[in-house]
Amino acid sequence: MAKQGYDYLFKILLIGDSGVGKTCILCRFADDSFNSSFISTIGIDFKMKTIELNGKKIKLQIWDTAGQERFFTITSTYYRGAMGIMLVYDVTDQKSFDSIGKWLRNIDENANEDVVKMIIGNKCDMEDKRGVETERGEEVAKNHGIPFLETSAKTNVNVTRAFHDMALRILEKQPDKKPEMPNINPSKPFNVHTPSSNYGISYKPNCC
Repeated sequence: MAKQGYDYLFKILLIGDSGVGKTCILCRFADDSFNSSFISTIGIDFKMKTIELNGKKIKLQIWDTAGQERFFTITSTYYRGAMGIMLVYDVTDQKSFDSIGKWLRNIDENANEDVVKMIIGNKCDMEDKRGVETERGEEVAKNHGIPFLETSAKTNVNVTRAFHDMALRILEKQPDKKPEMPNINPSKPFNVHTPSSNYGISYKPNCC
């Protein structure tokens, strides 16, 4: 049997309203690419990327979920087994920010109790169109005891930092053992692509 090329496998979920940039964040991190004309994700999609933290090789299995209500019964099943969840909103879209409470309730209803959560305010490069100030994101995250970070998939601000911080938080919870790769049902509706922090601390964006 071939030796695993990693020490840990972490399943991370990207959730949030449609159009907030979840797919762009995933593609920027996994492929270092950006395409502003992505169509909305249909159902579920995922990519893999291996990183190294604290001398450990960690394979990240990152799931990109559809934000539309009509796909929620599909995507909710993928909360199970998720070790980290990034809740993404668009800093230019007040409605997506207002949906944070709804998504947090969905996490509570569907995910494991000890799942690592993070709130992400995406598109921080678009200051001229900003509708949600950084301080508001920080306040909501602080009220829920969740780390906060603003990102820009377009200009590659804080994207790698977000995933590394998430992975480190998950790593701190792990026993020293190697997990098995989960079985992936090919009949499920997704397209396959191959490709030290403290809790409660909020990060301000480094973008213009």
